[in-house]
Amino acid sequence: MTAALVTVGSELNEGVTQAGKEFTLARAQRIALERNWDLLAAAAGVDAATAQKVVVREFPNPTFSFSSTKINVDDHPNSTPEGNSLWERSYDTIFAINQLLEVGGKRRSRKASAQAGFESARAQFLDAKRTLDLGITRAYVAAAQAEENVRVLRQSASMLSQEAKIAEVRQKAGEISTADRSQIEITADRFELEAKTAESAAAQARVALEVLLGFPQPKGEVVLVDRLDALVATSRVPPNRVAIAWRPDVVAAQAALRKAEAELHLQKANRIPDPTVLAQYEHEPPENPNSIGVGVSLPLPLWNRNRGNILAAEAAREQARLAYEKIKAQAGAEIAVAELSYADARARWESYRDNIRPKSDQIRKTVAYAYEKGGASLLDLLSTQRNDNDVRLAAAQAQGDVLVALAALKAATLEIQPQQLVK
Repeated sequence: MTAALVTVGSELNEGVTQAGKEFTLARAQRIALERNWDLLAAAAGVDAATAQKVVVREFPNPTFSFSSTKINVDDHPNSTPEGNSLWERSYDTIFAINQLLEVGGKRRSRKASAQAGFESARAQFLDAKRTLDLGITRAYVAAAQAEENVRVLRQSASMLSQEAKIAEVRQKAGEISTADRSQIEITADRFELEAKTAESAAAQARVALEVLLGFPQPKGEVVLVDRLDALVATSRVPPNRVAIAWRPDVVAAQAALRKAEAELHLQKANRIPDPTVLAQYEHEPPENPNSIGVGVSLPLPLWNRNRGNILAAEAAREQARLAYEKIKAQAGAEIAVAELSYADARARWESYRDNIRPKSDQIRKTVAYAYEKGGASLLDLLSTQRNDNDVRLAAAQAQGDVLVALAALKAATLEIQPQQLVK
């Protein structure tokens, strides 16, 4: 485990020294699996559950005892006719070994509880990976969308700057007033200021992405390679195969329920006392120089029948059952919401792509050309430019919504395989 932490630390240091390194969405997801703090903590939880499996397989250690009694402290010696050495004196020396024996299925219940705890930890780790992939996609898309907003606003500012140059020519020709030209320049400056605000939002989004990637000092210096349009073009809908019972969070809850049931069985088994067997060797010269003895001891369940622990285990099992039922219902609702959200986001994006955005661009070009030729008013030009800017921003938002909705759908319908629960 220590070696693994050292490796992770070296990878983090490498990430810090390579400022401005390029990241695709796929690479960001891959690196997050290696560096994300929450995922590393979940992996440590699996290690702890693995250690617990080792603990429950171990038998209780025997107890060794040694005692030497009947040592005369008066003037009378302890010597015997056999001699006066330590072994020949009339001391009563006892060597004994005690071994606790578990009965009533306690060991079996502990092993079942540890196995269920391990499967729950593994499923929680896989669920953490599932949610991390979704979180990385959301953060990456948010940063890419913020950068797309910057591009849209700068394009709008650039187009109005070109209109301002044309307006300057028309003003000199006496076709428009100075106020008309100033309004165009003011609008272009406003778009430029909005672009700077969008740049700040993009930097904040990159910082949030770097936090998920496990950067020790996030500064928003990552470079996003994937554009929104490219991500949408390569996106694929997951196959229509939903088995809620194998979603990692549902599997984890089910394993937690099995663990609670095993704990209840263990507490019920604890009502049966465990015997401790004894084997001893006794040396007491001269009358009893060598003898052996055997025995057994066990607690008498007269006053304590473990009732309190049994009631607590029953309550814990009921809580685990309710949590399992709740998570199953939430998983079904999450899948239904994800499907509806993706269908809505995809329809909106396709409407913007195929209809709204081409029409808006065509209208903007027509009005701009008409304004240059004196066939449209300044109000028409500015209104059309603002509307087209809003349409392009909304189209970028629709692209981001499609990607996030698709990632949510993939996360909602993710299934794990039984072999993934075995380390």
